Amino acid sequence: MSKEFDVVVIGAGPGGYVAAIRAAQLGKTVACIEKWKNPAGTLKLGGTCLNVGCIPSKALLASSEEFENASHHLADHGISVENVSVDISKMMGRKDGIVEKMTKGIEFLFRKNKITWLKGHGKFTGKTDAGVQIEVSGEGEDGASSEVVTAKNVIIATGSKARHLPGIPVDNKLIADNEGALSFDTAPKKLAVIGAGVIGLELGSVWRRLGADVTVLEALPEFLGVADEALSKEAAKQFKKQGLDIRVGVKVGEVKTSENGVTIAYTDKDGNAQTLEADRLVVSVGRVPNTDNLGLEAIGLKANERGFIDVDDHCATAVPNVYAIGDVVRGPMLAHKAEDEGVLVAEVIDGQKPHIDYNCIPWVIYTEPEIAWVGKTEQQLKAEGREIKTGQFPFMANGRALGINKADGFVKMIADAKTDELLGVHIISANASDLIAEAVVAMEFKAASEDIGRICHPHPSLSEVMREAALAVDKRALNM
Repeated sequence: MSKEFDVVVIGAGPGGYVAAIRAAQLGKTVACIEKWKNPAGTLKLGGTCLNVGCIPSKALLASSEEFENASHHLADHGISVENVSVDISKMMGRKDGIVEKMTKGIEFLFRKNKITWLKGHGKFTGKTDAGVQIEVSGEGEDGASSEVVTAKNVIIATGSKARHLPGIPVDNKLIADNEGALSFDTAPKKLAVIGAGVIGLELGSVWRRLGADVTVLEALPEFLGVADEALSKEAAKQFKKQGLDIRVGVKVGEVKTSENGVTIAYTDKDGNAQTLEADRLVVSVGRVPNTDNLGLEAIGLKANERGFIDVDDHCATAVPNVYAIGDVVRGPMLAHKAEDEGVLVAEVIDGQKPHIDYNCIPWVIYTEPEIAWVGKTEQQLKAEGREIKTGQFPFMANGRALGINKADGFVKMIADAKTDELLGVHIISANASDLIAEAVVAMEFKAASEDIGRICHPHPSLSEVMREAALAVDKRALNM
């Protein structure tokens, strides 16, 4: 007789493990299936985000930023440092230690909440009156190669994997995706990056700070077209000043590898044939959902033509009691979006009536300066024909920003021209990832720009720029 659970979650990334914890908090019997193994062959929870994504990349971004500050910016504070060097292996060890701590933390939370970790690959095999049947293969109990469990409810949270380009084989040595680019043993002298999205910009920034000459090739004609135009223009200016060579509107052709490195043939935005030589290449052209080999057809479910699982507003699939969240469904591929969906589904299963406003999910790029936004861009609102008013305030007029030597960037707020409701907030600055949270709260509560303008902010602090931008919407900024 198979084990039976109220809820079985397939995947233990941010969406999956949070869904499992919330379901357990609500009194359900819960199991979570996960097969991830680290390079040492040890099974780990946390998925891509904790193991080879958000957490290790932010650790390397922080380390590389410290090196850059010591090398180039401490002198601004009157601090003289000579012969600054970097130990890449120690830096990687620090990153790996943080990952280990975080993944061990999830194991502790599973034990605390009495969640059963089913180690292996989960695949649907059918349905019975008792529930959905899932085969777990690979690391079964007592050395068994597989076992079948029954679930009254299933949450598919299998995440995504890096999209690879045809004809460009990723070996994570010369040609790497996000996983390989987080584990280089040395800083390449010349690094090429295909894709100027979040991953390409963050990893390009890491290795540029550590000494690489970085060239980023982007197929789209505009840089960061998903962001507000004011933000993308400022970001392009800052990255160029730092030494990132970003080339847009290119078409990548043949990629050749040799003992000396990688050669990339491409056509530039003017149609001219070009060649780029590099020691290493990072391919960061988006991600694709992990929906293959799940046995979806065994329960009457299938992925759409793009590989995603279609769901409704409450992440329910076409099959009763089967839900899908995170990177395998519509919407942005963001860890915090997956977490919110995980909580939502656990509460739906419990009979509650939760809701997610997808317009209030923030985006963040952890470059220097950081880039963050929530809501709609000015381009989107104008395309909709919405009457708007905007306010913008620079960090160069903020005492705290000047004091910490981080005065680049600005906050831009967009409000409805008549009602003053906040429609979008766009930030490029130090700590933008933290500052954006105030905007998310405001938009969730349908606040007006005046509401932020009338709230007392601590002085001196970076958050004052949020208030000044809100005041600027009505042309009444105080410090400009």
